[in-house]
Amino acid sequence: MPSKKDMPCNKPRRSTAKGKKMMVKACEGGKEKIIHFGAKGYGHNYSAAARKSFKARHKCDTAKSKLTARYWACKKLWAGSGGSTKSSPKGRKGKY
Repeated sequence: MPSKKDMPCNKPRRSTAKGKKMMVKACEGGKEKIIHFGAKGYGHNYSAAARKSFKARHKCDTAKSKLTARYWACKKLWAGSGGSTKSSPKGRKGKY
C-alpha cells in the first residue's frame, strides 16, 4: 500500500483494500486521512434511476466534508451522467 505522505491530496485512485473500489488521501483543514470507498464488483452510476436513489439514500446534497467516504462516493462514483458500462447487479429488477 502506498504511504500517506507519497499520495497527492484529494486525487482518487484504485484502492488496495479488499472489497473497495477507490481510495483517496483526503486533505481538509490541516487534516489528512486515507479513505477507501465504493463496493468492488458493483456497477456504480449505471442508470439515472440508480443515481437518483443512491443520492437520496446517502443524502449526497449534505455531504460537505472531504474526510468522509460518503463525500467521495457521491462526488466520484455517483456524480454526473458518465456512468459505468457495467450493467446493474443481477439481483436488481425493476426501475434499474
